[in-house]
Order: sequence, then C-alpha cells, then structure tokens
Amino acid sequence: MRDSIEMNPNPLVQYLNKYPQDFTKADLIKYIEDNNIEMVNFRYVGWDMRLKTLNFIINDRHHLDAILTAGERVDGSSLFSFMEAGSSDLYVIPRYSTAFLNPFNEIPTVDILCSYYTKDGVPFESSPEYVLRKAHETLIEKTGYSFEVMGELEYYVISDKEDLFQAEDQKGYHESYPFAKWGGFRENAMKAIAQCGGYIKYGHAEVGNFTLGDKIYEQNEIEFLPTKLEEAADQLIIAKWILRSMANQYGVDLTFAPKITTGKAGSGMHIHTKLVKDGKTAMVKDGGGLSDVAKKAIAGYLTLAPSLTAFGNTNPTSYFRLVPHQEAPTNICWGDRNRSVLVRVPLGWSGKNNMIKHANPQEPDIEFDFSNKQTVEFRCPDGSADIHLLLAGLAVAVRHGLEMENALEVAKNTYVDVNIFNEDYKDKLDQLAKLPASCYESALQLERQAEIYTKDGVFTQNTIDWMVKYLKSFNDQNLRAELGKDEEKIMKVVDKYFYCG
Repeated sequence: MRDSIEMNPNPLVQYLNKYPQDFTKADLIKYIEDNNIEMVNFRYVGWDMRLKTLNFIINDRHHLDAILTAGERVDGSSLFSFMEAGSSDLYVIPRYSTAFLNPFNEIPTVDILCSYYTKDGVPFESSPEYVLRKAHETLIEKTGYSFEVMGELEYYVISDKEDLFQAEDQKGYHESYPFAKWGGFRENAMKAIAQCGGYIKYGHAEVGNFTLGDKIYEQNEIEFLPTKLEEAADQLIIAKWILRSMANQYGVDLTFAPKITTGKAGSGMHIHTKLVKDGKTAMVKDGGGLSDVAKKAIAGYLTLAPSLTAFGNTNPTSYFRLVPHQEAPTNICWGDRNRSVLVRVPLGWSGKNNMIKHANPQEPDIEFDFSNKQTVEFRCPDGSADIHLLLAGLAVAVRHGLEMENALEVAKNTYVDVNIFNEDYKDKLDQLAKLPASCYESALQLERQAEIYTKDGVFTQNTIDWMVKYLKSFNDQNLRAELGKDEEKIMKVVDKYFYCG
C-alpha cells in the first residue's frame, strides 16, 4: 500500500499510511500526539458560504478525545439566517476524513470539517452540506449511478501596477512569468491545497488581465480532478479559503467575483461532471462517443438550468457575466467543445492515433483506456455559488434527466454544433430558451421548479423558500439596463459583492 500513497502531499496521509476516507479517531489522536499538535480547529460553512472556525487548545489526551467524540454546540441562528434564535442550537460534529494540517497557523494545528446536527442528534435537514449528501445518496439509490465532479476556480489577483513585461490586454491565457506575475503565488496555493487534501488537475494563467487605475488585475485558474461529489465540495471550499488567506499574507487582493468591469473577462466556476457505475464511467458508449446516459444527464441539466442559477449565480454581478457573445453562456443548449454553450462536452481523447507514441518514437506501443477522462461541463456557475447547494442541484438534475421519458429528444433538440450567434443560425438561436438575466428572475424559476428539488426530501422547502427570498431581495430585474456601461456605477456594485462566496 505504501507504494500507492508515497507521493501523496497530505502530511496526515503520509504519516498514517492510509487515505483520508479511512481515517479514524484513533488515527487523528496518534498524529496529533506524535507531531506535537497543540490546537484543533472545527471548520464549517455558514450562510455566506465561507468557512467558520472554532478553536480548541488541547489540554490533555482526555480533552482531545472528548472534542473528537462529542463535537461542540454552536448558535445556528448566527450561522443560518433562516433559523430562529429561540431554537437554534446545533451540534458541529467532526468528519475525520477531512482532517488536514493547517498551513497558516503559527501554532501547530489540525483542522477538521464538521457536519451540523440538531438537539435530537439527527442531521440538520436544511444544512447545505447535508442537502448535498442526501442528493448523492438518493441519486445512487434511485439510479445506481454515483456522481463525480470537479470544479474550476477562476480568480483575479489585484496588485500594484508594474511597468515591466506587461501582458497584452485580455491575452493572458496560459501566459508565463514574467508576463504573468502571479504564477508563483498560484503554485504555492496549489501545494497548500494539495497538502490539505485537494486533488488538483492543474493550474494556469487565464485570459483576463488588465489595468484599472494604479492596479493590475491578473486572472488565474486552478482546476481539480473528478472525485466523489461530497469531497469535491469540501475541496473547493478549502481552496477558496487558502487562496484568500495566502493573498492576505502576500499583501495582495483576490476575488472570485463573476464580473469586475465591462469588456473584460469575468470569472466563472465551471463544474465538470461524470456518472460512474461499478467503478467504470457511464459517459462513453462502447466503441466511443457520448453514451445515452450522458445525454440524459445533459437533458436534466438543461431542463433545470433556469433554477440551477439560483445556487450557482447568487448576486447581481453574476448576470453581468452571463451576456451574449462572451465565453459565458446565455442560451440553454449544449455542444462539443463550443465554449458559448451552457453544457460543453470537452475533448475526450477519443482519437484513434497513439499521440504519445507519435510524439515519442522511442516509446513502445501501449493501449490505454482514456474513456474515464470524459466529462460534461456545466458552464454558468461562478464564484458566488453556494457550492453545496449547486452540486446538490446538479445531482438532482442528473437524476431528473435519467427519469425523463423524453430526455434523449430534449438532448437532440438542444444540441448545437455551430456558432449560434452567427446570423445564418438566427432561427436556431430564437428556438433556444434563455438563462435568467437577474437574481430576481432566477428566484422565480426556482419557485417554478421547486418540486423537483424537494422530491424525496432532498432539498427542504425551508431551503428553497429562503433562497427565493434572498434572491428576490436584490430587486435587480432591471439593474443591467439601469447601469448600462457606466463603469463608475458598475464598480460600486462590484465592490459591494467583491468577496462573494
């Protein structure tokens, strides 16, 4: 077993010689004792989708055992605004598999993510983390398919303007140092995320770069590997915390905001998805090509797309990004490789040529099954997303698609293999449904499709009602038209939601 994990960057995995899903309380106590850990942090997500912290200084072994066994009480009304103060006590109970060595604390500290439980010792039904768990368990129970996802975190680093080696405006894609200034920051963040349990695919500079006043805005991206639905949510949340914390240490600003100003690339949080059964992908049919299961899942995404924005695009600036003629989608359709569609099927290594042999003639011929690399990408979410509810919503959408009688017909009618903004294809464009253009409109769509989410008790009605109320409170039905291209007014709105998610 040691050979299979010896390169894993997580110190707990290295020391305990086992993967996180196998961590026990005894394992954590052993690591803490043997490595002179002085503090334990409980971490959990609140209404604003950011990690909260409860610190424990370790008094003795008995105290440590009690912390890890009983958890602790918290005030739920301060963490979730839909809870009443009179009956809001919740327990936070640690999930051992999420433990990691805190990369920032001067005091040696192990952090552990927690789940919420009620006074009766049962899961808090409206907790976004538990909604996600229910969504996945119900999908597996009803269809037999498990759900793996990975996220793409796009973000801007904002720093003082420099005169040397400036990249061309909006031409930063995969740029390297010295034209990209913050690659080293990204690499250090990737290392920290991996050490905290994140499974990273790669990182790179993104398209967006521009100067605004005396500041330079440089866009970067970190993309993850597909993993179990619940683990993917944990990794994205921890990664956002690490990126912000590291930016604070570097003395620079960092934002996941969907849009910063007009005419410049916004930041999305695309979600790649994959259905698995018996350890094998269900996305590719025998002989290659997208399977009917994958097409039914796509039909589910497209059918629920209007309301999925309620979880994936949660403030008014989200809809500054979702405008025509950009790489962000506005029309409810899907296609291969096309970045203007809502659901994209990326390249899946389906070619017959042995590319690695062609590039490296000295290598022997090998057969390698690339089918497991095929994913389907949902492209409208951004950094404002409620990650747990978004991924839960996608799981609900997959199940809905698999259960729809006309799913394959829906997939056929919404497929586009052209630039739909080309005048020659105006008729096709006119036939496609559109994504909401505001938080308010998204709330209305969530109300309309609520029964699909609450089916079998996955989402609670309380969660739906709160999200509808929250989104409607922005009253942003006409905001885009009111602001126009007035950069000063746009920046006031951007500043208000700069640290979203």
